Amino acid sequence: MMKKYFLSALMMVISMTIHAQATDNRTQVLIETSMGNIKIALYNETPKHRDNFIKLVKEGFYNGVLFHRVIPEFMVQAGDPTSKRAKPGELLGGGDLDYTVPSEVVFPKYYHKHGALAAAQDENAVNNASSACQFYIVTGKTFGPRMLDKMLTELTEKSGGKIQFTDEIKNDYKTIGGAPHLDGQYTVFGEVTEGMDVVDLIQNAEKDQNDRPLQDIKIIKAHILSTAK
Repeated sequence: MMKKYFLSALMMVISMTIHAQATDNRTQVLIETSMGNIKIALYNETPKHRDNFIKLVKEGFYNGVLFHRVIPEFMVQAGDPTSKRAKPGELLGGGDLDYTVPSEVVFPKYYHKHGALAAAQDENAVNNASSACQFYIVTGKTFGPRMLDKMLTELTEKSGGKIQFTDEIKNDYKTIGGAPHLDGQYTVFGEVTEGMDVVDLIQNAEKDQNDRPLQDIKIIKAHILSTAK
């Protein structure tokens, strides 16, 4: 009995160490907003998106942009460069840079669970190419077993069997929630490690008919905390 307990404790320590090493090996970014701070980790498995995001952060691109689209139980979106000088009530979301980032969907390893950081797409995106600068953070909602199984079955059939949901993914969507209908289409390139309470505040902000917050919610500054080792 003691041996089993010791082995379980040892495995727990090893698991925690591996998780810590994985986190340490990711670039960490702090996003200071007018509603609080959000800390994110960028995935090394999506290098084009990671490097592009790092480049924009270092250039100060995100300093001053607004969270221009917020939808409770779905996501919050930012990164439109025109939002820096937007007038109250102005429709936002169409601003971008003069390039796109090739799709780097790494599903089923990374998916649209609560706290996922993903790249937005233009409605006319080719081959799921990502916006150069607009991103969203998933808040999502939880799903009951029957509703989730029905939705995931439909998504699997729609993709011709290319999208298969693991037990881990299903469990996350049942417990912490997310937006499974986006899986396989948009690139998830990071996740929130601290500050989801701030994201939740942002998603629940009072908004207009275009989902823009009535009171501007601004990214004051984004900066790199550490880079992948």
